[in-house]
Amino acid sequence: MSGLTPGGGIKPELPFKPVRVAILTVSDTRDESTDTSGQILIERVQDAGHEFAGRAVVRDDIEKIRATVRGWIASGQVDAIVTTGGTGLTGRDVTVEALQPLFDKVIDGFAVVFHLVSYATVGLSTLQSRATAGIIDGVFVFCLPGSNGAVKDGWDKVIAAQLDSRHKPCNMVELMPRLLER
Repeated sequence: MSGLTPGGGIKPELPFKPVRVAILTVSDTRDESTDTSGQILIERVQDAGHEFAGRAVVRDDIEKIRATVRGWIASGQVDAIVTTGGTGLTGRDVTVEALQPLFDKVIDGFAVVFHLVSYATVGLSTLQSRATAGIIDGVFVFCLPGSNGAVKDGWDKVIAAQLDSRHKPCNMVELMPRLLER
């Protein structure tokens, strides 16, 4: 990994376009007062200059996860959703099962890049994550593991740059007006 360095970067001379981001924590054991991973994401979203569009903590329940995500999407007030939790291998980890069937398109490269950066932090333990991303009705959805380290890696090293309109050679913000093209 020592020879691998990412290309592209932020062009500070370009205008920044804030994105409306909602945070969903999926957990049977956390609530808003104990949800450190969700709080980390909220702080990073706001520190990046984006609009914090909502927060929810729901149990590992497929229908509750779907209902929350569908509600945000239907509101028209969310451009991206970042979930934390429920991407592991245990029987109660159902975020992937809840959301992947709703994806209009899967962002295959997200999992690849997430595992690449996660490997640098946690080594082979990254195999225990089923991090994924996709687009649902024109809204980006990124599903991260529930640990603080994983959300930091996922936001800081992958999502943040792609949700920054100044990132070149390309970014996901510039695609937003065209996501619902037919």
